Amino acid sequence: MSEAFRALVLDQTDKNVSAEFKNLTIDDLPDGEVLVKVRWSTLNYKDGMILNGQGRLVRNYPHVPGVDFAGEVVSSTDTRYKPGDEVILTGWRVGESHWGGYGQFASVKADWLVPLPGGLDASQAMAIGTAGFTAMLAVMALENQGVSADQDGEVLVTGAAGGVGSVAVSILSSLGYRVAASTGRAETHQYLRDLGANTIIDRNDLTDTSKPLLTERWLGAIDSVGSTTLAHVLSEMKYNGVVAACGLAGGPDLPATVIPFLLRGVRLIGIDSVMCPYETRLAAWQRLTCELPKDQLEAATTKIALSDILPWGEKILKGQVKGRLLVDVQDC
Repeated sequence: MSEAFRALVLDQTDKNVSAEFKNLTIDDLPDGEVLVKVRWSTLNYKDGMILNGQGRLVRNYPHVPGVDFAGEVVSSTDTRYKPGDEVILTGWRVGESHWGGYGQFASVKADWLVPLPGGLDASQAMAIGTAGFTAMLAVMALENQGVSADQDGEVLVTGAAGGVGSVAVSILSSLGYRVAASTGRAETHQYLRDLGANTIIDRNDLTDTSKPLLTERWLGAIDSVGSTTLAHVLSEMKYNGVVAACGLAGGPDLPATVIPFLLRGVRLIGIDSVMCPYETRLAAWQRLTCELPKDQLEAATTKIALSDILPWGEKILKGQVKGRLLVDVQDC
């Protein structure tokens, strides 16, 4: 008899999405090369949208959401993984087009997995999760475009109290950058300073899109908001400044012109943490292991049970969450 387990299952009726915890069996899982006992997952902004039926991110129902997870291999038809190996999965539309991490078991393709790096345990890896992985990719993109900590100027992080932003502030500070953190919540100011932010910027000061160019201000930027915020940031970049954009919390529209790109040589780099090549994934996780301060990671993380995830999904959409949300998948 196939082993039973608990999972959060989404279903859709007349375009209304409902969520219910159910008992499933291994046989219910989609086809995959590796069966993983999921120990930890996370709750990201995208997860909040999926749980609340927003954005049409899930097309096929019933569906188990959860865009990342860490756990232990149970069985594998791929020789790269054997029972007992600890693994991480981020990206590849898991939790969107393929069942994800909000079930106590998952069946996935071997190419989607990364071995748990030495120096991290599974809970730390998921405290970093998709958001932290994305933040490191953004830092690497700035570096690849020539931005360095010994240059004169600050790197701006928008949406700084969120998952991507919190880890980005921490990484940049640990690497010696001067960091400006943008937030709309006064209660997070000390939290961001504790992560290493030198300057706090009110998000309302990043909304002017009436002029294509404003006073040069930022050496680089990591933007997880998009829309009018990104447009404003582009207008304030220094000559040859670089923006790594990785989020659409403010929407997909970009009310900007080509002027910052033509007259200041600004470069806009899109960060894709979903279809990221394997070698880049490994490099990013190795750097996270070495360069992200573990004490700051712990301070930026809140642990929740899978059974409590639905109200937390509503909170993250309302901007009521700071830092990272670590989900104990076996607590259901």
